[in-house]
Amino acid sequence: MYRVCFVCTGNICRSPMAEAVLRARVAEAGLDGLVEVSSAGTGGWHTGEGADPRTASVLDASGYELTHSARQFAPDWFTRHDLVVALDEGHQRELRAMAPLAEDADRIRLLRSYDPAATPDGGFGLDVPDPYYGGRRGFEECLELVEAAVPGLLAEITAAVGPGTASGSASASGGGAGGGR
Repeated sequence: MYRVCFVCTGNICRSPMAEAVLRARVAEAGLDGLVEVSSAGTGGWHTGEGADPRTASVLDASGYELTHSARQFAPDWFTRHDLVVALDEGHQRELRAMAPLAEDADRIRLLRSYDPAATPDGGFGLDVPDPYYGGRRGFEECLELVEAAVPGLLAEITAAVGPGTASGSASASGGGAGGGR
């Protein structure tokens, strides 16, 4: 089993959104029994809560399913995950600081590093901005950024799981609104 964990601040907006999108793409690629997708936060103040209602609403409107209970990432989780995907550079720094070993830090990636259109010096850089303090449009933009990066991430996962394991190519899974379930 290949395990991926998305990490944002409180695990109620960005990381559950990324979890839902990747989980849908994993299913579409026929990798259900081979890839486990989860999410967590760097902080624990929302532990046990569901996703932010705006996250749930935007995901539902785009056809994604999400059952979620917020939790906090812990240093011993590195050994349980093949890949830890940070939603912004601040999360990446926090995760690297808590990584017990160098090989644990090597498991950390920024989600938008998988988006070929994302550049470190343009727009949001490689961050997925936190939509928490804004309105619905911020959550929709968050979903757009997540969907743009997931095909590249899925391609890496498919390669790691092994050639010939997925039905079709990872890029054929695509991104874009409305592609959930």
